Amino acid sequence: MRPLIVPELICSDLDKSLAFYVGLLGFRILYDRPEDRFAYLDRGGAELMLEQPHAQDRLWPRAPLERPYGRGMNLQVRVEDVEALHAKVLAAGLPMFLPLEERWYRRDDAEIGVRQFVVQDPDGYLIRLQQRLATRSVQG
Repeated sequence: MRPLIVPELICSDLDKSLAFYVGLLGFRILYDRPEDRFAYLDRGGAELMLEQPHAQDRLWPRAPLERPYGRGMNLQVRVEDVEALHAKVLAAGLPMFLPLEERWYRRDDAEIGVRQFVVQDPDGYLIRLQQRLATRSVQG
């Protein structure tokens, strides 16, 4: 089943973005249109599109783009290997926006535990890589 929502991220340099998402984070290209500077990516069911504006008639949004792109939004990607990805991102010399942490989030009468970190992509989009740990009852 295809996702019901797939974000499309405008990027300033598609090659740099592909190096980040595919080369570093382990996404794969499902399909691309190099002539349109476009790629559709997947990582275990987490799908996103990348597009580098290249023609004035297709450039959107119409307002000037300023870094960091996507202000006010972070994309959460659930992974099975958060520690390995964290080590890979650190080895690449990228700064952490949020260091690797363990957090418990309340959901009704339970808490969901996760290990997560947040890194910025080449255009400043925040990517939260998160691995689910367990669920526990809330102590009242």
